[in-house]
Amino acid sequence: MKKNILFFSLLLFNICFSQTQKLDFNQSVDYVVKHDLVTYKAINQKMRYFKGDTISLIKMVAAFDTRNYHYGKAYAENQLGIKYRNFSLYQKAIITHKKALETAKKAKNIEHQVFSLNMIGVVYRRMDDYRTALDYSQEALELADKAKNPNEGLLRGIAIAHNSMGNIYLLLKQYDLAILQFKQAQIIEKNIHNNFGLAINYQNIGYAVEAQGKLVEALDCYNKSLVINKKRNDTLGMVICNSSIASVFIKQNRIQEALALIKTNIPIVEKLGNKYYHSFELINLGWAQTKNKAFNKAEVNLLKGLSMAKDYQLKSVESAAYSHLSELYDAKNNSVQALKYYKLAKAFDDEISNENAMKYVNGLIIKYDSERKNSKIKSLAKQNEITNLRLIQNRNLWIASISLLALLGVLLYFYFNNKLLKNEQRYIRLEQTALRSQMNPHFIFNSLNSIKLYIIDNEKENAVYYLNKFSKLIRKILASTKQKETTLADEIETMELYLNIENIRFQNTIKSEFIIDKELNFDTVKVPSLILQPFIENAIWHGLSLKKGARNIKLSFQKLNELYLIINIEDNGIGRKKSSEFKKKKLHKRDSIGIQLTEERLANFAESFKNDFSINFIDLYDVDKNPIGTRVELKIPLS
Repeated sequence: MKKNILFFSLLLFNICFSQTQKLDFNQSVDYVVKHDLVTYKAINQKMRYFKGDTISLIKMVAAFDTRNYHYGKAYAENQLGIKYRNFSLYQKAIITHKKALETAKKAKNIEHQVFSLNMIGVVYRRMDDYRTALDYSQEALELADKAKNPNEGLLRGIAIAHNSMGNIYLLLKQYDLAILQFKQAQIIEKNIHNNFGLAINYQNIGYAVEAQGKLVEALDCYNKSLVINKKRNDTLGMVICNSSIASVFIKQNRIQEALALIKTNIPIVEKLGNKYYHSFELINLGWAQTKNKAFNKAEVNLLKGLSMAKDYQLKSVESAAYSHLSELYDAKNNSVQALKYYKLAKAFDDEISNENAMKYVNGLIIKYDSERKNSKIKSLAKQNEITNLRLIQNRNLWIASISLLALLGVLLYFYFNNKLLKNEQRYIRLEQTALRSQMNPHFIFNSLNSIKLYIIDNEKENAVYYLNKFSKLIRKILASTKQKETTLADEIETMELYLNIENIRFQNTIKSEFIIDKELNFDTVKVPSLILQPFIENAIWHGLSLKKGARNIKLSFQKLNELYLIINIEDNGIGRKKSSEFKKKKLHKRDSIGIQLTEERLANFAESFKNDFSINFIDLYDVDKNPIGTRVELKIPLS
């Protein structure tokens, strides 16, 4: 009994705490502006609690923009870019970091400029565009070196630049140069007591020595990084360390230990939504299974990892997949397939090596060959002077043409940027309104009161059972705010939870049924998050709640063809006509999410498809024309 009361108290505390955080957001933003917090560290200490998801960060960008506070806006834009990068949305990440760079330039703040340049370099490196990545890292380093008395944030920027350049050398297989860069970064991180940076550089040194065949030394580095990440409670950091340790275990033929780590990692990284490490873990799993002679499982996981790498254009991961597939088919004595994947892996390695070699030479010229660089600048200046003399007669024409093009470019930029911003704001408003409706206080407190009755009646098993379901439902509703859409399988699971909780109010008298077409792969079909909840809520409260006798609700899912998914929500309630009559008589009318809001969300979802959606309400009658319920038909596009 005491445990149940404790669970109930903790749940109420969490709900109240989350509401307090929302109230503190504007106060925190105002505090940053009022106290003129400029450095990354100072702003992060005040705003770190509000950077958990993209919606919160977009709100943060808008809040600082409204207050015309460039330091806070640059910080928020960079945090948003990092979030996009972790979800493998690389183009959005680059655009956002470049916005942060422009904002930092407006603020004339070198620290935020260096941070933005480093983050752009990291994204390009993740995309295997090493030439561009090194350019941005080099630019960050050169800009940071101009500061006479660098603060902690600038020192951290220099360390990140060294780390990024080390990663490029690592990919170039210049391992000694890479280790030198990582150790330079590590010295700075130790001086500024940045454990996060220390963990990253231990990890990267581990990569370099592992590539040199020093497996024991590599394990030591990975474990040092893991210890720091555990102290920081950094989930992604721990995943990366364990993945690297598993890779060494495979090379040491410690297959079972490797498999245990990988299988622990996969659900974590899948939940994080990081496609880069998710695909890498699948390939690691396939590699370990090949060594373990589980060839069929290995093939499935390697191909799955390869498919994900292709979808998100992860060249280095794709190359690793080809290499391990070649190894798999060689072990299966399938020389044709083995040769095919070997050639694909080699082609990717050659492409990366050629690209890297060019950048490597270019980097050496930039960093070490200053005389040649100065000579080239002088030569270019002379050529520019000659060109200007030749073009002086047509100067006015050039100026007019360029001005016109610039004006047109600016107008187009503002037009499309404004359109994009309006769409994003509209989407955020829709999702926030939807969440407020689905997190209706009446529903939350009525559900908790129902569970409380089980506790009072000493029905511990029922109380724990429904409390678990309620907490799972709340987690799913909150998680839905981070994603525009979800799988049909996840949507069905959420609706089953919702029906179970609502059914407590009716003494579990509502019978629900889910019918799914066998040809429908509901693990891959996407629908807007929580899109069925308003229809189920209407069916229960406007149809079934006023009905005497058996109460039934049935949901069916059918793939009409390759173009549409058909979802029917059918109840045996009193019908819409009688429900409307009862509603007019009520003094207190129950609010639902609203069909108009649902239609707007479906319209926003359908914009990504060629075909449109439709919603039809059908009144059901028996042979004597008596109402016997309502059916809602949803037609959702698949392509």
